Amino acid sequence: MNQDQERRTGVSGPPEPSGHNGQTSRRVYVTLTGLPLLIELKWPFHKSGSGADFWVLHGDIKLGNSDGLHAPVSVNLSATVREVLPSLEPQDVEGPIVNALRKEVDKRQLEFVKSGKLVPVQFSSRYYDFKRNKWDFGKATDEQITLLVMRKVFWHAKLAGGNVWVGDATDALYAETTVPHVLEAARQLSESGLMTLEGEWASANASLMAQSEKFEADMKTALAEMAKKHAFERG
Repeated sequence: MNQDQERRTGVSGPPEPSGHNGQTSRRVYVTLTGLPLLIELKWPFHKSGSGADFWVLHGDIKLGNSDGLHAPVSVNLSATVREVLPSLEPQDVEGPIVNALRKEVDKRQLEFVKSGKLVPVQFSSRYYDFKRNKWDFGKATDEQITLLVMRKVFWHAKLAGGNVWVGDATDALYAETTVPHVLEAARQLSESGLMTLEGEWASANASLMAQSEKFEADMKTALAEMAKKHAFERG
């Protein structure tokens, strides 16, 4: 990536796995339901002050392309999952947390509002398969992976501009696939003319940005379904 690209994206290469405070807030994470998220995690974890046996990490999930809608969260890490983590540092747990939050959005468990109190999110064994000793966020189909890459590149171009890293292992983990598989989907999209791919970096072409109406309609549909669920629960 050249210097002009670096200035536009704010990074000089694939973000370091160890990350820094606010690292995730510079990336656009897209859910399988089509919502673009900007996730800020406020490191480090701290022990629960209530005496319960879990660790807490506060965060804020901002909904891109919205008028300030967000979901403040309190990620509660269970003692069971803590035992399988090498550490509570970003390089060991950031990706799984981002994906757990994405899945909570997919399941319409979180609500995006203009203001609101912290909502507890249980980061527990529901996302870890102890039999296979691996994270489990549900396996996406090839069609879903291709659509995920398209949405990621589109929303990054619209919300942040510049090139986007499509070789992010966090996305591969979210779809229960591999980075090479995600990159192959990106390569095929590049061959179709929707994006330009250089290594693990992609940029949106005009033909992809021309589908703005479709991507924004997908977002509105997902958001409406989420609002409908929460309205029903409130009675």
